[in-house]
Amino acid sequence: MKLVIGIVSDADASAVLSQLNRAHFMATKLATTGGFLRSGNVTLLVGVEENEVSEVIGIFKEHCSKRSQYTAAAAPFAGDGFISSAPVEITVGGATIFVLDIDEFYKL
Repeated sequence: MKLVIGIVSDADASAVLSQLNRAHFMATKLATTGGFLRSGNVTLLVGVEENEVSEVIGIFKEHCSKRSQYTAAAAPFAGDGFISSAPVEITVGGATIFVLDIDEFYKL
C-alpha cells in the first residue's frame, strides 16, 4: 500500500478531487498554506495500492496547471533610502507529490 500526498493550489484542488472521486479514489483534503508566497494550497492524502500510483499521479498531472503570476520583490532604491517594489514574474501552480510506503492501513 502507498500513500500519495499531493500539494496543489486552491485553484486546481476542486478539479483534482473531482477526478479522483470519479476514478473511485478516496482522498482526505487538508487546507494548507505555502511557505514562499503564503498562498492557499490544498494537501490531498490518497491511499492506494502500488499498481494504482501512476493513475493517481496522472490525475494530478492532468488537472494541475502551472501559470505565471507577478509578485512584488523588494529591492533597495538608490536615492532617498526608500525601498521600491519591482514586480517579478514567477511560476505558480502544478503539484508537489510524495509517495510513501504504508506498513499498515485501517479504516474503522
